Amino acid sequence: MEDVVIKNDRVAGLVINWGAVETLKWHVDPITLHARYVIDGTGHPANVTEVLVRKMGVRLNTSTGDMVGEKSMEAEQGELQTVENTREVYPGLYVSGMAANAVYGGYRMGPVFGGMLLSGRKAAEEILARL
Repeated sequence: MEDVVIKNDRVAGLVINWGAVETLKWHVDPITLHARYVIDGTGHPANVTEVLVRKMGVRLNTSTGDMVGEKSMEAEQGELQTVENTREVYPGLYVSGMAANAVYGGYRMGPVFGGMLLSGRKAAEEILARL
């Protein structure tokens, strides 16, 4: 993932490129994927959200308006917060899994109680309800 697609102050897709193109440093135009909603499920780095903040300087739907950053490991709380923190962080962009905790300041956790699966399901259900 190289970038996000923005349309009317809303995330409207992703800009991607082939791994081989990046590895070989070829100058090939990227591919744009358009979507009504994008889910950042990129784990601890929250890559999609990070690119959005860095390149667009947007204010997120968090306590600070920015990526809060994840806390140290606390598995039980982390599992609960993974589901609680799954939501729309910016118009058109949802965060799920460890990306949700990284963006909203939740604890790290090991995927031991099903929080990752429940987080993905929650994101999917919320998006389906809006389509």
